[in-house]
Amino acid sequence: MKIKDIYKQKKTVISLEVFPPKYTSPIETVFETLENLKGVAPDFISVTYGAGGKAKDRTVEIAEKIKKDYGIESMAHLTCISATKEQTAANIARMKERGIENVMALRGDIPEDPDFAFPSPLEYDHACDLVRELRADGSFCIGAACYPEGHLDSPNLKTDIKYLKTKVDSGVDFLVSQLFFDNEEFFDFMEKVEIAGIDVPVSAGIMPVLNKNQILRMTKLSGCKLTKKLKRMLDRYGDNPEALKEAGEAYATEQIIDLMTWGIRGIHLYTMNKADTARRIIDNIQSIRRLQE
Repeated sequence: MKIKDIYKQKKTVISLEVFPPKYTSPIETVFETLENLKGVAPDFISVTYGAGGKAKDRTVEIAEKIKKDYGIESMAHLTCISATKEQTAANIARMKERGIENVMALRGDIPEDPDFAFPSPLEYDHACDLVRELRADGSFCIGAACYPEGHLDSPNLKTDIKYLKTKVDSGVDFLVSQLFFDNEEFFDFMEKVEIAGIDVPVSAGIMPVLNKNQILRMTKLSGCKLTKKLKRMLDRYGDNPEALKEAGEAYATEQIIDLMTWGIRGIHLYTMNKADTARRIIDNIQSIRRLQE
């Protein structure tokens, strides 16, 4: 089923994100996570591309298993910055062969390996180049990323939203946001998106704070700002893993309830492959979720 049709059927789409294990780890580790997520009954699960795209084969394998073995719709991530046209065509063909109907089209991160050999010249500069290619193929429902606080590579939010409009007009069916911790920033972003004429559904990306060092690293990489409330929480509980986990789950739950009250079209929970946390957060909103169905 194409995700754009799920948005048509539900007031609030609830989705989860998992990532493939490193190639040095057994792929079965993510299947254990998926087994524990079955009872959450998400509307779809997305599978990231893995660090530097090294786990791209596993991405498709996992997305296929989610759909066929777990009966949950899936979405496979696909990045393009380090790929050739031939490599992208092969990846698209592989996804079609495996029955994948939904693709998250991303530029992707610049590989950290200083010796990485980029195509010369680059065949994809931006995500919209990949979006156009997927739209021309016609087989997929296409998701893309948006950045409530602006992409790190954009000079300002106004420029970033202008580019987002170009990306959506290239053939995007729905958007999933980068993580954020201040809902007011997100609401302001959504007003700007509407003014820009972007009318596809948007899911808010929520990442529970479970580890102080991890979240500080993620915010640095994404440019996402910490709220004063969250900073106090990290200062108070950062050295107590159990307390921080409980506080982080509560913070994420409060964010989601506020977003659903506002009327957001979707909640996309970055699970970090922590099934127990995802289950508790979704359990916390079950009554509200039922009202949205």
